[in-house]
Amino acid sequence: MADISKITAFYTALANHHFNLRIYSLMKEILQQFKQNYLIKYWNPVAAVIAAGLISAYYFGVTGTYWAVTGEFTRWGGHALQALGVDVSEWSYYKIIGMQGTIFTRIDGVMILGMFAGCISAALWANNVKWRNQPHKRRIVQALIGGALAGFGARLAMGCNLASLFTGIPQFSVHAWFFTIATAVGTYAGVKVTLLPMFRVKLELKKGAAKLQETDPKQASRRFWIGMVVFFAYLIASLYVMTNSIKLGFAMLCGLAFGLLIERAQICFTSAFRDLWVTGRAYMAKAIIFGIIVGTLGVFSYIQLGVPAKIMWAGPNAIIGGLLFGFGIVLAGGCETGWMYRSMEGQVHFMWVGVGNVVGSTYLAYAWDDLAPVLALDYEKLNLLKSFGPVGGLLVNYGLLILCLIAVVWWERHFLKKAKAKIAAANPQACGC
Repeated sequence: MADISKITAFYTALANHHFNLRIYSLMKEILQQFKQNYLIKYWNPVAAVIAAGLISAYYFGVTGTYWAVTGEFTRWGGHALQALGVDVSEWSYYKIIGMQGTIFTRIDGVMILGMFAGCISAALWANNVKWRNQPHKRRIVQALIGGALAGFGARLAMGCNLASLFTGIPQFSVHAWFFTIATAVGTYAGVKVTLLPMFRVKLELKKGAAKLQETDPKQASRRFWIGMVVFFAYLIASLYVMTNSIKLGFAMLCGLAFGLLIERAQICFTSAFRDLWVTGRAYMAKAIIFGIIVGTLGVFSYIQLGVPAKIMWAGPNAIIGGLLFGFGIVLAGGCETGWMYRSMEGQVHFMWVGVGNVVGSTYLAYAWDDLAPVLALDYEKLNLLKSFGPVGGLLVNYGLLILCLIAVVWWERHFLKKAKAKIAAANPQACGC
């Protein structure tokens, strides 16, 4: 009997061991699938942009401010000038946007740090980090000039693509509509100019350039876990800060989420406009409009609860700023979101775009006193909710967004129809003409 009980116990233990191995194997497979599908593969841009719209609405409701980056870049330039001995305390622009605190104590500052943390985490998860130098000096000059124009234009209009499209329009500020339409025109002009022969770089064929480099599994694994460390370190820091300051900690969390979204979905407003004008492809442009539509309702709800909207001057500053910004981001090759995640992926070109952004926005702060009386301060801060009432303003805003969507869809179909006609004219036999 003793032998039978021992044998029974042995087989029971063996069965339990096999069961535990199966559970372990199943859990490992589930985690591997999750890692592959949600951390390594790129995300659906439409879903990501809609998520960004929702988060930006919550960001506004909790912190009471924009999802914006160039204002903080302008402060960085001011701090750099102060370090060089330049007194910027009397500059009117810095009195408007504020220079109090540091990047670690300002809501915009920690949010941007969160965006960088999210971008580098996501890039490391996917093993998408590689130092890619810019061999062409002409492209570096373009990056600096384009980035400076974009930074100058964004701050002249009191907001970049994020502050206007994802927060200015949802906050019912007319200046954001002026800026957005002007940006579209500016990007169209930028595309036409950058397609000129003088902006084309001669391609150099190198032996072995087409060879595919095999991915080192150990390197990919190391980078994945480094990305996890960065992600959880900033996440824990955000939760800790939230125990002392809800707004500051929440801004850190939102920044982290924004960074993940823009890198994993490759959200770039420059690409959205450039694709529209060059290839007629409107996928990203439509995604951005959907994101604004969703975010608008959330922002509207917070405004009705008493959170004050940020309304800016609807003057020539918004139009000129939009034109400069649109032209600049195409010349540079990337907007604020684009250069942030691409620089974290190791693309040196976009680091230069970031430098240009800071320089251009800081120069605007210097020139503000001369420009503002003529271009901004004498014009009203127009609010659609005040002009048309809460329901009327909401309907007007949504009406304009729907018109934008219709225009984008029309352009996409018109472009493709025109392209097919050109192909048919060039090769009539292929189409049976």
